[in-house]
Amino acid sequence: MLSDAFSRFARWMERQSGRPAAFVTAFAVVLVWGLTGPLFHFSDTWQLVINTGTTIVTFLMVFIIQNAQNRDTQAIHLKLDELIRATHSARNGMIDVEEMPETELAKVKRSFEKLARTAECLDHRIDEKVERAVEREVEREVDEELEERGLPDPADKR
Repeated sequence: MLSDAFSRFARWMERQSGRPAAFVTAFAVVLVWGLTGPLFHFSDTWQLVINTGTTIVTFLMVFIIQNAQNRDTQAIHLKLDELIRATHSARNGMIDVEEMPETELAKVKRSFEKLARTAECLDHRIDEKVERAVEREVEREVDEELEERGLPDPADKR
């Protein structure tokens, strides 16, 4: 129950603190504080007010931000898990990869790095093959066009 109440409050606070009105309010507080400096002769108490206020707000916002980050991360993991589960060629073992020990994660990372290097090499080879095929096709089309127009093929003069 306390957890649900905190979650609702955290979501509300997260939405409110991200709005322009929150920035304008914070800016106004700092501006009023700065303008009252001469009134309070820039005393230690005057400085302590802004220091204490910003420290308290920062301390409390850490928990709100962490709650939001945890919730967003969990939602992203669930969405990715669903995509992995729904994709036939995906590795279902990847669904709970975030729960693996660091050593296992490092192994998975190394295997994906190797896979990426292999794919890059294959991409390069495929690019070369496609380039050669396109060149041959262009040459064929030029030859056909020259033949249709009754023009001599410049390659024959070599």
